[in-house]
Amino acid sequence: MTKREIAENYFVQGYNCAQAVVLAFADEICKSDEEKEQLLKISSSFGGGFGRLREVCGAVSGMGIVAGALYGIGSDATMEQKTEHYALIQKLAGEFSAINGSIICRELLGAKQAATNPTPNARTPEYYKTRPCAKLVGDAAEILQNTLLSE
Repeated sequence: MTKREIAENYFVQGYNCAQAVVLAFADEICKSDEEKEQLLKISSSFGGGFGRLREVCGAVSGMGIVAGALYGIGSDATMEQKTEHYALIQKLAGEFSAINGSIICRELLGAKQAATNPTPNARTPEYYKTRPCAKLVGDAAEILQNTLLSE
């Protein structure tokens, strides 16, 4: 399976956008089931455009989490290393935006304003028909695979 397919499958299993992208790369990031569970918890807050606020798309946040886990900078990072890392994040976000027209959840969903209701929508067949999210997590996973794993 491709990373796109893996991420899309996780999304339709009920994981949020960020979790679906992150889980697609869990084998590269985690050494144990406990680490995978921690990764799920870390990425859980980013679904719905950051806690369902409809800000930065969870799939884009998931890309940032994966890039940070694989190539992130630590407390001893130099200015040059920080700049390189931020350039990578901007490249990933730029590629996502070029494909989808935005990195903002509400824009991708066609919503006019940010959401204020924290309750997620039920994952029904109708939900999946009306949401582009499975495609978006697939795009994010494919961008990551092409950018990070091909280097």
